[in-house]
Amino acid sequence: MRLNWLSVFLIGIPASALAQNKPEENRKSYLIPALEIIGFDALLNVFDRAVLGDPYHTSAASIRTNLRRRWVTENDPFEINQFGHPYQGAMYHGFARSAGLNYWTSLGYTFAGSAMWEIAGETSPPSWNDQIASGIAGSFLGEALFRTASLVLENGPNPPATRRRLVTAVTSSPLSFNRRVFGGRFDPIFPSRNAAYYRRIYIGGTGTTQTQGDANVNLRPTEGVFDVSMEYGLPGAEGYRYQRPFDYFSLQATATTGSGLESVLLRGLLAGRAYQRGAAHHGVWGLYGSYDYVAPQLFRVSSTALALGTTVEWQPSAAVALQATALGGAGFAAVGALTRRDTSDYHYGIAPHALLTTRLIFSDRAALDLSAREYFVSRVAGTTGHDNIFRLDAAFGVRLHQQRAITVRYLLSRRDAFFPDVGTRTQLRGTLGVFYTMLGHDRFGAIPR
Repeated sequence: MRLNWLSVFLIGIPASALAQNKPEENRKSYLIPALEIIGFDALLNVFDRAVLGDPYHTSAASIRTNLRRRWVTENDPFEINQFGHPYQGAMYHGFARSAGLNYWTSLGYTFAGSAMWEIAGETSPPSWNDQIASGIAGSFLGEALFRTASLVLENGPNPPATRRRLVTAVTSSPLSFNRRVFGGRFDPIFPSRNAAYYRRIYIGGTGTTQTQGDANVNLRPTEGVFDVSMEYGLPGAEGYRYQRPFDYFSLQATATTGSGLESVLLRGLLAGRAYQRGAAHHGVWGLYGSYDYVAPQLFRVSSTALALGTTVEWQPSAAVALQATALGGAGFAAVGALTRRDTSDYHYGIAPHALLTTRLIFSDRAALDLSAREYFVSRVAGTTGHDNIFRLDAAFGVRLHQQRAITVRYLLSRRDAFFPDVGTRTQLRGTLGVFYTMLGHDRFGAIPR
């Protein structure tokens, strides 16, 4: 076993004594991620002091004040609150997971790390909406990133090639850091247990086909697009069991030249059971956690939610397969118009939501993907109005050669808002794009039978 001075220092016991412990005990630490989270928050605070100034000039006095303050709702810039905070929470979660702790324990570390930042990382009053974004959405995002990075390592040579180490570092920096710093202690890879998965990358461009309500937006009608997705733990793989949180999850992220980060769409099974209806029909149902961030130039919405639902695969023949997910639940969402100047013009509310996705696969030649999601951001725990957000995504891809395909995609995003002082307002944008598509070894994702 390879041990170094830093692991011994953090654990606080001699290397000789550590080496006598059982291997599985050596690969778990409660102290290391706690110290890493504290160190990460301290470095982030130093950076924010230098770049952003006064709100981060914390002191013992500001910490004492925040400990006595009432928690509030605050509106930092949307991308900071609704993506920056979840990503910060994902770092906390990744430190704990890569130190050998399970999902639920890591969720506790994430929640505690978020609370520590709210009290000691900023001089402003602690914010409960940030606690949801960092402590809950951050844990959802962190688990998906940790699982994806672990899968990259699991499916490659040992020791990992340079390219795989780089992908791991980009996907889950805490996992890469702990493997690098602590040597053999955290080298063992989190096992996927032969999870079936589907991965693909879009690279291309889109043009706007229709818009409404864009008077206050500097709209870019054409955009370059990079889109990556991973669906992990698809039903139907022989012997696969859904025993751990996120044994099934779907993660999709889209970046564009018009919006920057256009969307992050994540759902993961927290607890559920598999079922089977004959040889052709496999599925899993249960409680899902979701984190969504959508910003299609005209408006933006972000939701952290729980939902009940199911994910299924049906293969009526060797030539056709249908995969689908249906969810319904509720969570806490932020929504608002995207204006030229004010990045803090948005509001919160309890938000029921629904999701339906399907992928119709024609052997290994082509696939039709359809997804529809809707969020109703209510006045409960929010403002006097309400918003209804609808997003439709339709794509048809044809495989050209090996793992290369061409895809045509239509994307529609619509917001209908009503507020007593301004009445009803509709914002809508549709785009049509063509993409060079890179598929995984699994082609379009049908499970071999």
